[in-house]
Amino acid sequence: MQTTPFKEAPLLDHLEELRLRLIYGLGFWTAGSALAYTYRDQLMEVLKGPLNGHIQAGHSVEIVTLSVTEPLITALQLSAFGGLVVALPFLVYQIWAFVAPGLTHEERKWGAPFVLGLGLSFALGVYFCYKVILPAALPFLLGFLGGITNLLSIGQYIGQMVTYLATFGLVFELPLTIFLLTKVGLVNSQMLSGIRKYAFIGLTVVSAIITPTADPFNLTLMAVPLYLLFELGILFSRMAEKKPRTIKH
Repeated sequence: MQTTPFKEAPLLDHLEELRLRLIYGLGFWTAGSALAYTYRDQLMEVLKGPLNGHIQAGHSVEIVTLSVTEPLITALQLSAFGGLVVALPFLVYQIWAFVAPGLTHEERKWGAPFVLGLGLSFALGVYFCYKVILPAALPFLLGFLGGITNLLSIGQYIGQMVTYLATFGLVFELPLTIFLLTKVGLVNSQMLSGIRKYAFIGLTVVSAIITPTADPFNLTLMAVPLYLLFELGILFSRMAEKKPRTIKH
């Protein structure tokens, strides 16, 4: 009796495609990190910027290293974040290219706006955090005691700055992501409105986790913008649900 050859399941093809997309994404991130590493000193100076308000107020701040390996680890951490910012549009494209074959022609036309929009949203979130959140948070945290010199560990300082910047960059992508998910039918404004209280609790918990201190000022400074972005996402979802008007002849 002749047997038919074994045919691989489509799942294996999807896993192979996912593996390739992950390799491509990691390659772009590595290349971006290598580029950022060459400018690590300049990036360090940029991240010192939010301290200027505290220094101009007459306070003394010094960033120090507490171990032999801390400068190297910090440089790698800073380069990885810089690489993520540089490579983000390419990473988003890899995600879109993986899911696009399962979408309709109408849904695929959102590919370019998706890639471009998420990249710009991330950059806007980083900029907002750098210009608004950090200049307000750092002087408040460092200014409780006068007449002292604040000695900041370079590793801890950079780690907290990167956490703030990355969090706001990612969360600023929320409204656009909700808009696109509504367009492809995965969510709707009624569903999102129904989970408002859970979203508020969840975003407050996330804010408490990533905020270096538990004081109400910094918790509010983090939680309020995050929740407002969720509300903006609901508005975007309603916009995506609107049907284009047809012109009657």
